Amino acid sequence: MGDLDRIFSVVSELRRRIFRIGLVLGPILGFLVTFQLRFANLRLLGQSVPVVYPYPNLFYNVTAQVFRRLVAYMLPSGVTLLNVGVGDSIVAQFEIAVLLTLIVGMPWIVHEVGAFLVPALRRNERELLRRIGIPASVLFAVGFTLGLLFLTPLTFRFLFAYVSAMGLAPVLGVQAFVTFTLLYSLAFGIVFELPVFIYTLTRLGLVPAHSWRQHWRAAVVGSLFFGMVVTPDNSGVTMLLVALPMLGLYLGGAFFARRWERRRDALAPTRGVG
Repeated sequence: MGDLDRIFSVVSELRRRIFRIGLVLGPILGFLVTFQLRFANLRLLGQSVPVVYPYPNLFYNVTAQVFRRLVAYMLPSGVTLLNVGVGDSIVAQFEIAVLLTLIVGMPWIVHEVGAFLVPALRRNERELLRRIGIPASVLFAVGFTLGLLFLTPLTFRFLFAYVSAMGLAPVLGVQAFVTFTLLYSLAFGIVFELPVFIYTLTRLGLVPAHSWRQHWRAAVVGSLFFGMVVTPDNSGVTMLLVALPMLGLYLGGAFFARRWERRRDALAPTRGVG
């Protein structure tokens, strides 16, 4: 098989995997934007049993329900959300729908991506991929949940405290609210992947563990820069809310990378004997 045939084979396999992912994610996305979840109580053996069932509703759909829950949980009381642009509400619903679709369909996405990559990986790389799969998923979920439930609401309360102190009207555009909430929360999910990234590079032999310790100053600068990029204000406080956990995760990843190297060196056979 020539190089061109191999390229066509890889492209064909990639197209097939993307199509299979779309077959799963498409219906999920369609459901989220065309149905709402209704709640009811059924009498079963003399007991009231709560049930949830879908009901067609193009406007007040699942994404609109999630949006209202986010507003009630995230924003301080008295803040008014405005639909500044004509299509802001539609874009906001679509952004929420895409995020929910990715969350629900992530196991299938990981399966298809793994099935595409595994044939091209060496045995030790496949073993490493299986080893880090669960920790990476758990860390992302923990980071995203922490950002969504704690740090993002805290950031909104902190920023609107300035608004109240200056006697300004607490107003926020719906598009700005949704975009910031999702990106800020996703940023924490990505940040929590840092230990896995560091550990993987060391396991693959690309970066020795001592290099992570030697370049801790660059890690501090990088953490502050990342926090500055993903936060909306110039106070520096919200930047530190991102940068400090990121730096701690960097040091944690460096620790586990160094521990793996020590175990590898301890188990390595003695050379030069005999």
